[in-house]
Amino acid sequence: MATDTMERMGRAKPHSNEADQHSEGVLARTIEEQTAKLPSDVFLWAAGASIIGSLTLKVMGKDHDALFVGQWAAPFLLLGVYNKIVKVAGSDRAPA
Repeated sequence: MATDTMERMGRAKPHSNEADQHSEGVLARTIEEQTAKLPSDVFLWAAGASIIGSLTLKVMGKDHDALFVGQWAAPFLLLGVYNKIVKVAGSDRAPA
């Protein structure tokens, strides 16, 4: 029974390269090329600076500005994760 299923799967779909079927567009590829040039530390330092800037603004009594600047930390960290993924896995990397 398992052999029958495997044979049907083999006949149903020819072997193909998944990367060819799901490749990124020109814009995504260009963004990834530029993003991969930045060191990952840049995003970590930017998040830290956002937190310190927010704390400084809070101490100065500028509560609304402190909240605005403090909310930048999460996007900077998310961009750092994206940067790391692009460097490690890239969208159109061929399997080794």
